[in-house]
Amino acid sequence: MNSFVASYLIQEGITNGAIYCLLAVAILLVFSVTRIIFIPQGEFVSYAALTYAALREGKLPGTVGFTLALVSVMVGARLLRGIAEGNLRHSLLEALKSALLPLLVAVVVFASAPYVLPAAVDALLAIALVTANGPLIYAIVYQPLAKSSTLVLLIVSMALHLVLVEFGLFFFGPGGARTEPLLDLSFSIGSLPVPAQSLAIYLAAAVLILGLFLFSERTLYGKALRAAAINPLGARLMGVSSTMAGSVAFAASAFIGAVCGVLVSSVTTIYYDTGFVLGLKGFVAAVIGGFVSYPLAALGALAVGLMESFSAFYASQYKETIVFTLIIPVLLWRSMRRRGTPEEDH
Repeated sequence: MNSFVASYLIQEGITNGAIYCLLAVAILLVFSVTRIIFIPQGEFVSYAALTYAALREGKLPGTVGFTLALVSVMVGARLLRGIAEGNLRHSLLEALKSALLPLLVAVVVFASAPYVLPAAVDALLAIALVTANGPLIYAIVYQPLAKSSTLVLLIVSMALHLVLVEFGLFFFGPGGARTEPLLDLSFSIGSLPVPAQSLAIYLAAAVLILGLFLFSERTLYGKALRAAAINPLGARLMGVSSTMAGSVAFAASAFIGAVCGVLVSSVTTIYYDTGFVLGLKGFVAAVIGGFVSYPLAALGALAVGLMESFSAFYASQYKETIVFTLIIPVLLWRSMRRRGTPEEDH
């Protein structure tokens, strides 16, 4: 290996690490607020990438049908609960309020699909549509189980992953998609070419992480999320709705996953189940951060990206095995540090 190859592998590893960093941050955000280890985070990536690719081809993306199905299930569940509780009017208004924004976004995407629009507009439409699905998934799947244990929520997450993968196959088909870069430029650092798309990924990672910091520090909803993460019972006593906190956390998670999907769709071919592997690598980074530390998770994501890049060069057939093996020493180290202390589960 010469210096040029090493520089190229480092650049590729940092690019991948930036994607894994965003996914790890999304997983940590959901877990800190809701105690849900959200395994299907990668499905947001696949759905957004395939939605964006369909819009670029002037086709109606399957995400529109998926969103309408989620809205129908959510409204039906709310109405059944209202009938059971004898409060049908309130449940109906609540369901219509929750369904309004996803339906509006779906209608806009449906109307825009046949037209050739700028790539940036298609990207925004794909991100908006996938982001709208986050709160719907929380309302349908997790809100009724809000008081369940972490283990139950983990099992539900695994089941939800399988369901979303099958929905992806149904709505998008088995074929893959790859789009043109949003920024079709290239720069050079010495003799090393750096695609502008990689710079866009770095910039997106930096902006989203800074945005999450400002959101949590400077906005009312962000402070409510912090309160729900630090002390859920105290937050509820102070009037912070756990349902609102969960919905906002899932919306942010879906938004981050959608941005990753649009950015990564020009780097690699995306299939309906590609997001699962990407999400697992973000999960490894989140484990390195102990599901509590965003800086450690970010460093873990860079380590995962670099290890994947160099493993692909030296032993490409074992690169996934090598990357996921990272989780074993981390878990052993953390288990030895705990020294048998009881598990904390708020």
